[in-house]
Order: sequence, then C-alpha cells, then structure tokens
Amino acid sequence: MLHRVRRFAAALYAVILVLSLSPAVLAAPQQKEKKPKEPPQGAPVLWREPADISARDLFRGEGEQPNLDKITFVKDEKGGTSKKYRVRDASGREWVAKVGSEAQSETAAVRLVWAAGYQTEIVHLAPSVNIVGKGRFENVRFELRTKALKRHGHWAWEENPFVGKRELQGLKVLMALINNWDLKDENNVIISGATPDEVSYAISDLGATFGKTGSGALWRLKRSRNKPEDYLKSKFINGVKDGRVEFTFSGVNNQMFDSITVADARWLGNLLARLSDQQLTDAFRAANYTPRQVSALTEAVRGRINELVNLPGGDASEQ
Repeated sequence: MLHRVRRFAAALYAVILVLSLSPAVLAAPQQKEKKPKEPPQGAPVLWREPADISARDLFRGEGEQPNLDKITFVKDEKGGTSKKYRVRDASGREWVAKVGSEAQSETAAVRLVWAAGYQTEIVHLAPSVNIVGKGRFENVRFELRTKALKRHGHWAWEENPFVGKRELQGLKVLMALINNWDLKDENNVIISGATPDEVSYAISDLGATFGKTGSGALWRLKRSRNKPEDYLKSKFINGVKDGRVEFTFSGVNNQMFDSITVADARWLGNLLARLSDQQLTDAFRAANYTPRQVSALTEAVRGRINELVNLPGGDASEQ
C-alpha cells in the first residue's frame, strides 16, 4: 500500500513540475536562421560580344578537357534527375560526371550557348569511359569543378542585373530555340573567379533540351529531352502579335517569353546566323549523335535561326 502511495506521489510531482514550466522552456529549441550568402564582389557578366564567333571551335568547346587516362570515383552528387558522380581525372582535376539521356543534349546546348557569347559551364562529353569504382558508361558529360571557380548559388530569371536588357532577352530566345523546358531558377548559377573583378551569371543544367516542350495543361506529360525526332517535329514560332513574338513553348517560367520583341529575337538570330553549318554540325558531333542525327539537328537549328532573322514587323533600327 505504501509503495503505491509513493508511486502516485512521484507521478503527481512530475505532472506539477511539467505544468510549472514556462512555454519558452517547453518549446523546441530554435534553430539559428541561416544567413544569406553575401553576393560576390565584381561586375556582373551574362554575355560578351563573341567577336570570334565564326572561328569558334564548337567540337572542342571551351576550356580544358578531362584527362580520360584514368577517371576515379570521388563521391555521389545529389540533385537533378540524372545520375551524377564527382570524379577525378588522371591530371588530378575534379569534374561532375553525368550519365544518362541528358549528357548528349546538354553538351550540344552548352556549345551553342557558349558560341553565342553567353556564360556557361565548362562541359565535355566522353563517348565511353570507365569510372574506377563505378564501372563503364557510355556518353558521359564532364563538368569542371575547380577551387579557382567559386559558386554562389543561383540567379533568378525575373530578378537579376540584366532585366530589360537585350542580352537577357536574347538568352530567353535561345532557350526557346533549343526547347529548354526546364527553366528553373535553380538551374542558373553565379560563379566568380573566372575573370578578375567580374562575376559570371551562367546557364547550367541544359539537359532538358533537343526534345519537345509539350503543350497545354498537360505539357509535363508530353515533354521530352534528348529526343532528336521530337525536336525535329516541334514547332518553334507561332507568329507575331503587337510586335511580340509568340513562341510555341511550354515549360517552367513560361511567362518570361511574353515580353520578347521582334527586335530581340532578330538580334539573337543575326548573331547565330554568323555560325557556319560546319560549326553547328560540330556542336552535335561533340555530343556523339549519330551522323544522321547530326545532319538532321543541324538543319533544324539552321531553320530556326532563319525564322528569327526573317521575322516580320518590328523596328529594323533596333536590331
């Protein structure tokens, strides 16, 4: 009997103790808010006039190539829909190796974006490579990672230093040209270190290209990536209305195409028109497409460039 009384008293004491505690004590500990990253110091750069555009090597692309003599697995990379690994090449440089269907389309897309003068990642494709610790893979995209280049998060399509400027409008047109339906802000990256006193606003993750963007409310179910046959069948421009170009496009951030003028689109078209058919061919050869696919994609891209150049209306003095 005495034992039960003691147990009851102990339980009652515990209840009283809990009730006496202040709400602040009972509340879960507050996690410290993460301070936003300080914006990098330097002049923001999205685009540079590609004075050498007709001489750019779209097969080799920009920057150093991975040394494929030995590729060693470092760790898994998170994010995105494709499988990615952090790897080290035979020269000790680190890369993000992407395997899967996006590797080819991203490589070709980066070549065209770079050729037009826009900031991009340094990307190369290996038709076949053995990753020590993971196995052999076909069509592997390598994206350079180096301590010299610091990454500072992403930039937004609707909020950046270039809003209202022609180079940003031209970039939007280029995204429509390659059918990039995955225009999430998170796919854009701010990088410093490439050039002193400048900060690059680069386009990253261009794998959701050279397929179809889908249409209507169910576009997410109809879209595709790296499907040349879908890209060839898709329509690029519906027409022009009130001086604005109406693109046949569905995707993330679709509304950002509402403000593209004829002059904006022609500006990008005239820039890309300076690329030769051989350069366009080389961009798709670099992505290891079949000869038939290379020929068809080259013709399709040339056709879209011509559509931009030959748009009706607009003020020719703005070009």
